[in-house]
Amino acid sequence: MKKQILTLITFIAFTITTFADEGMWLPLLVGQKNYTQMTQMGLKLSPQQLYDINNASIKDAVIWFGGGCTGEVISNEGLVLTNHHCGYDAIATLSTPENNRLANGFWALDKSQELPAQGLSVAFLVRMEDVTEKMLVELAKYPADSQLFYAQKEGEKIAKAAKEDGKYEAFVKDMFKGNQFYMFVMERYTDIRLVGTPPESIGKFGGDTDNWMWPRHTGDFSIFRIYTNSNNKPAAYSASNVPFKPKKYFPVSLKGVENGDFAMIFGFPGRTNRYETSMGVKLAIEQTNPAIVKLRTKRLQLMKEQMDANTEVRLQLASRYAQIANYWKYYIGQTEQLKHNKVYERKFAEEEIFKNWGATNPSYTSIFGQLEKEYDIFKKYNKHQVYLGEGIRGSILVAYASAFLDLEKELLKPMADTAKIHALAQVLKFRHTSFYKALYNKESDKEIMVATLEMYYNDIDKAQHPEMLTKLMAKAKKGKETELINKTIEKIVSKTIITDSVKLFKFLDKPNLKTIQKDPAIQYAFAFAKNYNNNYKKYIDAFNFANANFGNKYMKGLMEMQPNKYFYPDANSTMRCTYGNIKDYSPKDAVHYSHFTTLKGIMEKEDPTSDEFVVPTKLKELYKNKDYGQYAGKDGEVPVGFLTTNDITGGNSGSPVINANGELIGTAFDGNWEAMSGDIAFDAQFKRTICVDIRYTLFIIDKLGGATNLIKEMTLIK
Repeated sequence: MKKQILTLITFIAFTITTFADEGMWLPLLVGQKNYTQMTQMGLKLSPQQLYDINNASIKDAVIWFGGGCTGEVISNEGLVLTNHHCGYDAIATLSTPENNRLANGFWALDKSQELPAQGLSVAFLVRMEDVTEKMLVELAKYPADSQLFYAQKEGEKIAKAAKEDGKYEAFVKDMFKGNQFYMFVMERYTDIRLVGTPPESIGKFGGDTDNWMWPRHTGDFSIFRIYTNSNNKPAAYSASNVPFKPKKYFPVSLKGVENGDFAMIFGFPGRTNRYETSMGVKLAIEQTNPAIVKLRTKRLQLMKEQMDANTEVRLQLASRYAQIANYWKYYIGQTEQLKHNKVYERKFAEEEIFKNWGATNPSYTSIFGQLEKEYDIFKKYNKHQVYLGEGIRGSILVAYASAFLDLEKELLKPMADTAKIHALAQVLKFRHTSFYKALYNKESDKEIMVATLEMYYNDIDKAQHPEMLTKLMAKAKKGKETELINKTIEKIVSKTIITDSVKLFKFLDKPNLKTIQKDPAIQYAFAFAKNYNNNYKKYIDAFNFANANFGNKYMKGLMEMQPNKYFYPDANSTMRCTYGNIKDYSPKDAVHYSHFTTLKGIMEKEDPTSDEFVVPTKLKELYKNKDYGQYAGKDGEVPVGFLTTNDITGGNSGSPVINANGELIGTAFDGNWEAMSGDIAFDAQFKRTICVDIRYTLFIIDKLGGATNLIKEMTLIK
């Protein structure tokens, strides 16, 4: 790779008209005006200290954790800090009823005790590169209204050379709705080991009740370590591997935070849609979000009943339950805040301005009218796709059975490809072990199948039902529909080969069409899948295609209409930088929230009758004796959480929160209820990021966990 000199100050020469705290900025696109603003707010670092591909910079201490979270390196020996909920699956997998690390916590007091987290990986950003010109040249080969359809294919071609024969991962992502393209080169490490986790009563304190809420008292952190071969390069797990030596790691600040202090976050935010239309907002409020919430509510209820009755089942389903519950509450909050913040009305008003501006421009005069027609068709079938994905396939059995579609398709061919059949069978074996077997609980899953089938039957237009369901319910006597559904699902579960791994693997060793066509679970899954694929998917695909092209034109038009506005791209799981301040807020009349919480608040919330608010005995003893060590704040209390105005979303979980000197002050883990419309519309008044104070993290590691070895490994700034 040629030596390149890329600094944070780039070609941007626009006037910033967004709020200082708004924006998930690509480090490569943070321009001079951003940097000036950051220094005015308190930043002490140079641009090169933030992002540089030739020398160590902050980007080199930030990792894409597990593909869905963020983490940060906090020692010269590859120690990684992230959220407890990001490490939750690995922690649960490493737990048993006899050694329940999830419930009891775990601390490796030396490296020999660290536990391999199979299947977990992390990736570092090597560099990002603007490849817009290259992409536009390649896409110009296709019809104008089809170019975005081929973007992934052409992006893969461009990224191929950057992979250097497997040394790196590389991919191209579109920005600004396909108006710009950037390539990201990543280096992935797969030998990751669990080093420490607080007990769940700390790591998940407050549970679903406190989720997305402030004041917050959750110790949402866990500790891992990256291991490499002797050359400090990625390698599969081996007992001979050694701790990773990073280019950069974060020093840890014990100085604390004050209201108004500068705060910066680097991370990998997952998905925002800030340039969504009023039509999209309306559909979310009236149809999509309520359907998701209704289906998830039922699934969570049925899972929890089985989890509460059996510790082994609880460990098996804990991670999946937490994932479902997190966004169950998210969609409740998003709907509420979209309404409360009048996002539809704001979007509509912005679109009217755009329509007036574009009235004389042929490129923009009719795009809203065309999109409105697409929405009129789409909303007839949108609920169907939600009920299929969140409902029918909310069953692990049905989700797995649906994966047999490709195998059947190949077996139906007159000249079936034996090698392809074998490969598909191997994939199904892998999915059975890694997905089905790991997550399938017969009783809760059977009840989910019953409940979601009944909800689908009652809530989806009868004209859209699969023939199988229509014929089945024609047999039901009035008032006996649920009874018939129960009997049908019981028969499916008891007769399928999927629930018998011996029979299933015997079949997969020698697949045949007859078994697939006779298996009740596979045919049940196929009935819904084929009905959707053959009759309704075309409408969903047509809408997505049209909406993508509309978004591309609308975004281009917005940038032309406002040439002095400094736009930032939507989040798409690529590295972003966001900056703001530590800040309190007042969400409503006569209510004021401080910018921080303390250990005292945990004791005030304690409720031994609720598994969400249990306080460990040792933590209560530490509080009673004021045994805080070096981790107390100026008021003598141990700080637990704090608020910033940083602009984050899902995927930023575990992101480092950094002070003006580049020192770690906390870990981001949540947003606040009053601004849950933020993925669609940023709220400058109420938007807050909820963070674990690093002093609470260190306090738990040291005083409760006794893992002073980890404290000694870090560079503490006092």
